Amino acid sequence: MEILYPGTFDPITNGHLDVIMRASKLFDKIIVAVARSDNKSPMFTLEERMMLVQEAVKELKGVEVDFYDCLLIDYASRKSIFNILRSLRVASDFVYELQLALMNRKLHKNCETIFLMPNQQYIFLSSSIVREIALLGGDFKCFVPEPVYKYMIKKVKALC
Repeated sequence: MEILYPGTFDPITNGHLDVIMRASKLFDKIIVAVARSDNKSPMFTLEERMMLVQEAVKELKGVEVDFYDCLLIDYASRKSIFNILRSLRVASDFVYELQLALMNRKLHKNCETIFLMPNQQYIFLSSSIVREIALLGGDFKCFVPEPVYKYMIKKVKALC
């Protein structure tokens, strides 16, 4: 069985990676679908985010990286994959994620959303928090995969 794991991944964190590893035990194939999300003004370009995700998952079997710049359900239709993986960290995530899941199902009756929780040690972690810590000069090494950390250090130096 196949599943899509969509997100901006700006950047991919150890929490994302934990969810991908958990899902890889349940699904034969996971497509990590990186959203263009220009409206969110991401720190990293789409190409950078895809490269960082590819680097982070390169050792995992059955995991592919792709991108989309349309409605997720349209991308899912192109791929003929209607299982969507989403992560729930805290209760407030549930309200937003439920709304998305119900809308996707309304747009395509075969769409199912599967929710996974990351390991407890990542429950507080988000890409926006990692970006803020990095931009303010804090230590974020334990929050992202090693290649992401190295790349972010260079990116932050270039921005400052």
